[in-house]
Amino acid sequence: MSRGERLSFSREERKRFQSLLSEHRSVTVLSHLHPDADALGTSLGIYTLLKKEGIRVEIANATSDLPRHLDFLEGFDRVKKKIDFDDSLIIACDCGSLDRLGFDLSGREIVNIDHHPSNTEYGILNLVRPDAVSSSEVAFRFFAPIFPIPRPTAEAFYAALLSDTRYFTTGNVTAESFEVARELIELGAEPGVIAQAMLQRRSLASLRVLGRALASLRLYSDAQVAVLTVTREDLAATGARYDNLDGVVDYARSLVTVEIAVMIVERRDGLKVSLRSKGADVMQIAQDFGGGGHREAAGFETTEYTIEALLEALLEAIKNKGVLTKR
Repeated sequence: MSRGERLSFSREERKRFQSLLSEHRSVTVLSHLHPDADALGTSLGIYTLLKKEGIRVEIANATSDLPRHLDFLEGFDRVKKKIDFDDSLIIACDCGSLDRLGFDLSGREIVNIDHHPSNTEYGILNLVRPDAVSSSEVAFRFFAPIFPIPRPTAEAFYAALLSDTRYFTTGNVTAESFEVARELIELGAEPGVIAQAMLQRRSLASLRVLGRALASLRLYSDAQVAVLTVTREDLAATGARYDNLDGVVDYARSLVTVEIAVMIVERRDGLKVSLRSKGADVMQIAQDFGGGGHREAAGFETTEYTIEALLEALLEAIKNKGVLTKR
């Protein structure tokens, strides 16, 4: 499929989904650990859609703290930390591999909805479209011919689309991206209201931790690589939560000389790394460390390194892969 062309799904894929739906008494909608707005927005959109259709449905995420700036979306307060349905059909949203869901899904049938090129296609039905700019776009294009799209679903899908395109500024945005946005707006999503809810409700703690992250900035490879670090001490001192770090890595990428931006975040259970670029293929760097994502936006988590050792390994990987686009 060429970029900008409308996402397509076969009749067999939709028939298979409807067959799976009829074979299960209930549905569980999941998204990946530490969900971003695309993961949570897509899952909330599907949850509200199926609920409107009278389907027995639950929504869960294994992460203890969800991004609070999405609490304006309908269903946010219904997201559980556990799965209550024993025999439900699983719908996994924006998740590249089974382990990233954080639940034991042995014996479960899974519908896999995603747009990451690194997706491992772990579902019994894999609706994976790497050309899509967000998982919500995949979900919207798949479900719209099957069910009427209610306003809460349109809002959640629009918020997810807005976030994963960084407010329509990423390199994969096409006319189709704006067409999807237009259709969602016609279905009731209010762009001004949603943008304000996502951009203009920051906590004081989020600004304080941003200051600490920027103070940690270091440049490497002739200022083509920028690295930010956020420690648990930084989070404790500022009162910030992990979801307050969304978008911080983009400040490093915005520097004129920078081709690759790296943010290393210390968590209780290891280190989380976000990689962003202006064209360099950072997905292959992430894959070297067991992660994945997209060409210009990828990441991974690890328990095998200290911050300094991981930084050294990352710089070595960037050098060895030859991914920097400028010389």
